[in-house]
Amino acid sequence: MSRDVNRSELGQFLRARRAELSPAAMGLPETGTHRRVPGLRREEVAQLASISEQYYTRLEQGRLQASAPVLTVLARVLRLDDDQRDYLFELAGKESARPHRQKGQKVRPPLQRLLDTLTDIPAVVLGRRMDILAWNPLAAALITDFSRIPQEQRNYVRLVFTDPAVRDRYLDWETIARDCVAFLRMEAARNPDDPRLTALVGELSVKDPQFRQWWAGHHVAHRAFGTKTMRHPVAGELVLDWETLGSAADPDQQLTVWTAEAGTPSYEGLRFLASWTPAEQPVSRRTGQT
Repeated sequence: MSRDVNRSELGQFLRARRAELSPAAMGLPETGTHRRVPGLRREEVAQLASISEQYYTRLEQGRLQASAPVLTVLARVLRLDDDQRDYLFELAGKESARPHRQKGQKVRPPLQRLLDTLTDIPAVVLGRRMDILAWNPLAAALITDFSRIPQEQRNYVRLVFTDPAVRDRYLDWETIARDCVAFLRMEAARNPDDPRLTALVGELSVKDPQFRQWWAGHHVAHRAFGTKTMRHPVAGELVLDWETLGSAADPDQQLTVWTAEAGTPSYEGLRFLASWTPAEQPVSRRTGQT
């Protein structure tokens, strides 16, 4: 098969695969416009893959030689299985190294026990991609009721960008949001073959223009402590210090706590919020695996 024929076949293969995916299943917003063809549009695939629409269009038209990194991203975005991924790379004349599949995360028992003892301090256990693995009742009262969120969508970055109530809690939202993007950039460097991370970045790039802009800036950071100012409907304005404590046994799990200096209005606000939190609520919640 000639190179030109291969490129043509690759374009047909890409078109066929995107036609099988519904925008709703990919987390894309409804535009209200009529779709002439089923599945995803070219521009939507390009957005999810963080490449230009022109670049992707030329790939489908067989006018461009695809690079291995771009093929890897497209395989994730189009949700190709292993055989389809190998076929895509074969058409492009590239070696296909199958991605390492990460095991699902489950909160470590010592972290869970520590979380269970924190009844007057908001605390959560975060995993890869800032997935929310577990939390205590005061953290749910402070930020949001995590139990109402489907397990596969319990991610701190997603909440910061897509949940209006959570977004409104942070008076310094832009600083928090930029830090989240910078952290995901570092996570992408550590785990470039993480399909869930790729899907998260694609989803947020489509849904939020600020995320898309900041992601394109390639800024990286990993802050382990800081101060956040929150506006809470019950406790009022809270200036809280946050600290992230890593797990030596599993660097991909971290306990994050929010505290306030004793005697300050924020300290009293947290105490009031703790007394307001229903006593019958379980000491902590956990997600199982993610």
